[in-house]
Amino acid sequence: MTLEDLVRLRRVRDRMDREYAEPLDMTELARGAHMSPGHFQRSFRKAYGETPYSYLMTRRVERAKALLRRGDLTVTEVCFAVGCTSLGSFSSRFTELVGQTPSAYRAGSHEESAMIPSCVARSFTRPRRRPY
Repeated sequence: MTLEDLVRLRRVRDRMDREYAEPLDMTELARGAHMSPGHFQRSFRKAYGETPYSYLMTRRVERAKALLRRGDLTVTEVCFAVGCTSLGSFSSRFTELVGQTPSAYRAGSHEESAMIPSCVARSFTRPRRRPY
């Protein structure tokens, strides 16, 4: 992989970070990296260790956790606020990454994390893929 490829992949990843709540089409993202969809998938996985879709869903779940900790939105509202269109798929992915359902996470106590600086809290609350 060339340095130019990595720069283009980074731009696409940054776009995914910014526009996670928008409907992002993987073919369009691949076009933004000047790659075919298949080459984009393989290159992204090689560079970042996960597929573009998996990366996008991890960002969405990360943002959903923050919204659920606030407690002023329902799980359904959070699902749509982070760009997911299916509550079932959102709940399944959330449970896979976090280890509990969105409702259980929302009902949990998050007081101890309130005193942690946000830059540190992000690294500890970032969803991680659990091995099977």
